[in-house]
Amino acid sequence: MSLMARHGPATTACPSCPGDGGAARAGRRGTTRRRCPPGWEMTLATGPGDTGSAPRPTPPPSQGYGRASRAFSFCSSPLVSSRGTRGQGGNRTRRRCPGAGPAPFTAALRTPRRQGAPPRGRVAPERAERRRRRPRRGEARRGAGTMAQQVEQLRADGVHKELLREGTGPLPDFRDGTKATFHYRTLRCGDEETPLDDSRARGKPMELIAGKKFKLPVWEAALRTMRAGERARFRCDAKHVVLYPLVAKSLRNIAAGKDPLEGQRHCCSIAQLHEHYSLGYPDLDELQKNPQPLIFDIEVLKVEAPGSYQQDPWAMTDEEKLQAVPVIHKEGNELYRQGQVQEAAAKYYDAIACLKNLQMKEQPGSPDWIELDQKITPLLLNYCQCKLQCEEYYEVLDHCSSILNKYEDNVKAYFKRGKAHAAVWNVAEAQADFAKVLALDPSLRPVVSKELRSLDARLREKEAEDKIRFKGIFSQ
Repeated sequence: MSLMARHGPATTACPSCPGDGGAARAGRRGTTRRRCPPGWEMTLATGPGDTGSAPRPTPPPSQGYGRASRAFSFCSSPLVSSRGTRGQGGNRTRRRCPGAGPAPFTAALRTPRRQGAPPRGRVAPERAERRRRRPRRGEARRGAGTMAQQVEQLRADGVHKELLREGTGPLPDFRDGTKATFHYRTLRCGDEETPLDDSRARGKPMELIAGKKFKLPVWEAALRTMRAGERARFRCDAKHVVLYPLVAKSLRNIAAGKDPLEGQRHCCSIAQLHEHYSLGYPDLDELQKNPQPLIFDIEVLKVEAPGSYQQDPWAMTDEEKLQAVPVIHKEGNELYRQGQVQEAAAKYYDAIACLKNLQMKEQPGSPDWIELDQKITPLLLNYCQCKLQCEEYYEVLDHCSSILNKYEDNVKAYFKRGKAHAAVWNVAEAQADFAKVLALDPSLRPVVSKELRSLDARLREKEAEDKIRFKGIFSQ
């Protein structure tokens, strides 16, 4: 009997194994074992007729083994193949030798584990890191496959995508709440491709939040097929762009600093879509009367996952608005202390907008409505203080009067309104408001006296200027 293997020294031949030679057999992975009587192991031969050499001592268990070597046996006894467990050499091929006793000895050909190797069943740290970074089977193509499927669905629905520049990174998940910032350019279909709108010309990109029921769903569907930095063209059939004139009007009004809902407050949707209804822009009026396919040239600047950006009030849920108001209020106070009055006013405005939106859902005068209104009042007073410093006095007069119509004992509202009246030379109204402040809170007499002295000094200066001006007129 002879046995050939790739590794290890030769061992003593088993006396119970016939030496007639047989077909070579081995497992795909693992070792070839022969069950021989105790005390004997297989022989390793380098060629036909080699009878082997000295026995190989079995290494101690603490030394361990590395990957099992592949062996080739020339014994005519039947082979028994069994699957090994993980970390024990993989598949093993065993042969029961003739004359084996009730407790056969199984010999295994293995190579010793290299110095510094991790324990059996574990992986070296550097190898584990390479495995972690390596994409799993099919993972590298999964994003491409998903995007290809979405593009195919868009094409079947009448939206044709033309890639102009590839993006970077994986395809975003774009679940509800994902925010996409992008530039867009709208073109008419045809040989000339007449432009309609261009966000780059306005100097501000478009922002869209998934799941918020944007009036132009085709934009959201197109963005789902794009990566950050990608630029593509989408040719959309007329059925997808019926509402584009209304969307474009709102976007143009926002860019011009106008109310985006101007002209839509007292008109139902049927009237707005009537052929005689004008949007205020001739090109949009023509597009509304005669819908036609449009081309959208879209460039994605960035895609932000939900929770990674600060939402605008209109994009929040009711619970999110209630939770955001104290945070925004605190940010506004900090900005005001730093002297950033305009930025602080914007924060107060956002907090007021959150609460106003919630208040509109309650019945006026109900406990919930009153509770929300009491939260709005201090924010509105802070907003008025910012507007006083920005010298926007008439806005202060309006807001303070609205507060005093509901809360007649609000000292701060009287004081701020009195200062606004004094700034616009409403002397009698200013004196009346300051008198009301003293009646409600006498401890504010030093502050009120200072404001009244300032008002008297300004009045004397104004009278002196008027005398000089009128004297010149009458002398002529």
